[in-house]
Amino acid sequence: MQSTLQFGRFNFPWRGQGVRARVMGILNVTPDSFSDGGNYQSLEFALSHAEQMIEAGVDIIDVGGESTRPGSPPVSLEDELQRVMPVLYALRDLGPAISVDTYKPQVMREAIIAGVDMINDINGFRAPGALDAVRDSDCALCIMHMQSDPQHMQLAPAYTDVVAEVIAFLRERAEALLAAGIDPRRLCIDPGFGFGKTVEHNYALLKATARLIDELNLPLLAGLSRKSMVGAVTGRPVEQRMAGSVGGALAAVAQGALIVRVHDVAETVDALKVWHAAH
Repeated sequence: MQSTLQFGRFNFPWRGQGVRARVMGILNVTPDSFSDGGNYQSLEFALSHAEQMIEAGVDIIDVGGESTRPGSPPVSLEDELQRVMPVLYALRDLGPAISVDTYKPQVMREAIIAGVDMINDINGFRAPGALDAVRDSDCALCIMHMQSDPQHMQLAPAYTDVVAEVIAFLRERAEALLAAGIDPRRLCIDPGFGFGKTVEHNYALLKATARLIDELNLPLLAGLSRKSMVGAVTGRPVEQRMAGSVGGALAAVAQGALIVRVHDVAETVDALKVWHAAH
């Protein structure tokens, strides 16, 4: 049975004794991300923020050059490459694992050349050429579920059984990657909180974290930091959702999530240290 996630230069145990959840810090180099839009767009600011995350104990830095917030327009290949590639090269040897958040095969290829440890694809590697782009590398591949696309995903999300349908989609995509000859140890899954889901759908999936892991036999990444599902429960605006986001991360880890993707690295790292010490 698969017990480690092959993560480029790293191997992350995810089954058995002593497994530690990993904190993935979000580094958006976009002018329009929903939470920290524009703050880290320049290389200097991006590196400064990355250094803060490293000091706080981050395990993985996830670099994104295209906002995928609800309603966001697509970004050209040239713009995305100009945004992310200098950051990826600059971060490569600073210590943490490096992930790139992209669905474009050419960005995947360039990022792999730059030495990234994970490709984090909201589109589940469905774009033509995506499987070819990642097949012959050793980076981890995160398969995410999204209903529709960022422009339309929150207009009218609908499911008969959201948990079963997300599991079925993730299973189909994982099987497609395996059929392409990709090592199963490279795969992980993300239920896609907020990507074509209502608040109720999101919490049904969060409650089903352990079920997703068990049924798909793959490590899970949970990304709910500062999202509307946190705001719906707490009544807080985006900039005041840190505590709720940490609570959501702990809820996911308590059910077996291996990676939590967060904005508030220091607070999440501390919370997980205490949680792990108590288990």
